[in-house]
Amino acid sequence: MTESNGQETLMASRRMGVLGAGGQLGQCLVRQIEAAPDLALNFALTRSEIDLSRSENLPGEISRFLDRPPMELPEVVINAAAYTKVDLCESESELAYQTNALAPAEWSRQLAEREIRFIHVSTDYVFAGDGVRPYREGDPTDPRTVYGASKRAGEVAVLGCHANALIVRTSWVFGPGRNFVVAILEQAMKRRTGEAQGPLSVVEDQHGSPTSAEDLAFALIAIARQEREEWGGGLLHLCNRGATTWFGFAREILDQAGFEDVEIEPVPSSNFETAAKRPAYSILDCTWAEGKGIVMPPWNDALSRYLAGPDRPEILRSSASSQSTPESPPPTRQEVSR
Repeated sequence: MTESNGQETLMASRRMGVLGAGGQLGQCLVRQIEAAPDLALNFALTRSEIDLSRSENLPGEISRFLDRPPMELPEVVINAAAYTKVDLCESESELAYQTNALAPAEWSRQLAEREIRFIHVSTDYVFAGDGVRPYREGDPTDPRTVYGASKRAGEVAVLGCHANALIVRTSWVFGPGRNFVVAILEQAMKRRTGEAQGPLSVVEDQHGSPTSAEDLAFALIAIARQEREEWGGGLLHLCNRGATTWFGFAREILDQAGFEDVEIEPVPSSNFETAAKRPAYSILDCTWAEGKGIVMPPWNDALSRYLAGPDRPEILRSSASSQSTPESPPPTRQEVSR
């Protein structure tokens, strides 16, 4: 920035820490922070550096990264780490609660002691899933799965330890690595090559909002750039605009990726036996975020950028290279915040 006397001064970069740096959201956060001239990546921790699923001496492990002079500490830490294997959570509840509740609580406690902002990512699964309108931040929670219950316990514990922590709920995330988009395209390719026959069966009675990890990371960083007083602590819903079903999402994936010929049949959730019951309706109301200037792009637009971008599924890479299709850039600031 420039002072009134005309002398130029440099503004120090905002120091950021990322937990769960190896996951879909974590990878996008790290990449965007490293590319931003006004941000500095203080640490990006994966499971190999600190295993949040282990309770042994976790406070001491966290202190290793935080027992430093104030100017060497992050100013904001974003927690993108979670145990998200929804069905396995039903039989591994201790692991789910340790990773999704107890570990975030300890991070929250130690960050609060050092007056470091904490942004903790949660899920639409904290709701019952039987709503008839998009869920608002203040609506009662009633998780019906161990995964959802462990994430809700994490929300309560994080805010209990750090009143200024911000809990960001999101839904149906897709980004670098394994996800629903990749699974659908793999099944489509098997049918195109004759390895599998018949239409894909995809549930049509579960409603939600697909969310790009790239867009979500961009929005979280936009919030982190703003001062603590702008947001305070509490709950916030963030996902790409619009809603669909898993069937509608799958059809859009195939159409955009050039698999229009692959057939899908819509089926009820009862056709699939799963250990954890998925919410039938988990659309989140993002009005509060939008009122503060954080407006996410439509989910189908986010899907288009993902399928053409650097994180696109491996199945599409060979065909894209043969056609020399240019990669789409990450979203601009204007696409996410007004």
